[in-house]
Amino acid sequence: MLSTTKLKEVAQRQKVTVEDLARGIVRGGLDLPDAVAAVRNWQRGLMRPLPKTEDVQHLADALSVEVSEISGWHSSYKYAPMSARKVRLVMTLIRGRPVQEAMDVLKFTRKRAAPMVHQVLKAAVADADEHQADVDTLYISEARADEAGIRIGTKRWIPKDRGRAHPIRKKACHIHVTVSQG
Repeated sequence: MLSTTKLKEVAQRQKVTVEDLARGIVRGGLDLPDAVAAVRNWQRGLMRPLPKTEDVQHLADALSVEVSEISGWHSSYKYAPMSARKVRLVMTLIRGRPVQEAMDVLKFTRKRAAPMVHQVLKAAVADADEHQADVDTLYISEARADEAGIRIGTKRWIPKDRGRAHPIRKKACHIHVTVSQG
């Protein structure tokens, strides 16, 4: 998958304009003005339209770099049965570290979220390995946990004084990990 921050860094470093990049991805169904808009969206972090594999290859050719230098591999765990606040404590431990070091940290972290984050990290590394990335040089470029609301089937109540009832709502979260080659 295309890494927007790496695309922007490489384009600025090599002084390549948006129009030059857009000329490289013009294809059937995508004319030059639409290609320019797509490249601008990708540099801003918006994935509209979603870049195809051939688009990433053409961008790498236009920048004269390897595909892995502008790519990042993403994995997520949707509706993890834990609040996002608790997962963020584990995410701050691994953010920005090399993958092997992050796996070692997760192995010895005594938090309930650590095995879930470890599972997501292994999936992202496997995706990078599938796309022939150098697994030894991978690092965690993004690690975040987003709120997912109340878990389904956990709307209960606890009795309180004077006949009142207070709700018990168990939270869920989405865990996202992105690894990049660096």
